[in-house]
Amino acid sequence: MLILSCPSKLQLLEGILRKSLPQTLSVHGAVMHINRGNPAEHEVLVDSWPKFKAVLTRPRREVAKDDSDFYTNMYAAFYHDLDAYRMLLQDSDAINWGQTFYILGHQDGLYEGSRDAAAVKQGQFSPSSYFTYLHHDPNKIHARQLDPSLRLSTLNSSHVDLLNETWAYGGSEHSRGYLATLVRSFPSRCILDSSGRLISWSLCDPFGALAHGYTLPEYRGRGYMTIVNKVLAMHVHASGFPIYGNVALDNVRMQKCLEYWGFQRLSPLCHFIYHTPKPSTGSI
Repeated sequence: MLILSCPSKLQLLEGILRKSLPQTLSVHGAVMHINRGNPAEHEVLVDSWPKFKAVLTRPRREVAKDDSDFYTNMYAAFYHDLDAYRMLLQDSDAINWGQTFYILGHQDGLYEGSRDAAAVKQGQFSPSSYFTYLHHDPNKIHARQLDPSLRLSTLNSSHVDLLNETWAYGGSEHSRGYLATLVRSFPSRCILDSSGRLISWSLCDPFGALAHGYTLPEYRGRGYMTIVNKVLAMHVHASGFPIYGNVALDNVRMQKCLEYWGFQRLSPLCHFIYHTPKPSTGSI
């Protein structure tokens, strides 16, 4: 296992991963952020260099201090060789198996690798899958003109509580901390009403995906989410990021919105695999 820290090697890795899109979307997005200031304080691991067979991104150990904070303890994975990935996954220097964490990526072998690693480490794992949608030119998204009484802005720390309350996976201190990091460190766009109240928003996550899009229920049906996502997507696209998002398999409403905006559903699913450590037996 090697940790890539040399800027020239990380730039080279970014170019290599770009050639394997869309299977590399999550890892590629994390590496792009690392190469542009590293706002999430992630690092890159490979089984070997320069002819790597497996790559992981993970939070730096000094960031992943809380063993139960799976919002922070998130890894992205890509492999050319499943056996090499399996070995990297089972390496305790690569993965902290005493923590609760997520691994995500767009290859079906992630499930097999997690299943085998969980058996070896005597932990538990729970997989879930999402559709991934990709847009090649966000300038072509058709959006209404914004009402003059409203204004576009970016999210700030005063908005975090509302984001945490409205997010389907939010409501905890860990999720609040994660959202606060996104708001502080990653691109976002939002719409405020005439009194400055937040009514619609979207963010970019540590893996380069558009995420956490939401409009307050009383403001839906007015095209605000289209405006927010188009403006954010154009900004992110101008920085070289692929424009993509992951949507729950049962979230038909958002799937239809993305298709209306011109996003294309990719054939590979994005797999999120939740790992919990070996249960403690306690003392006798």
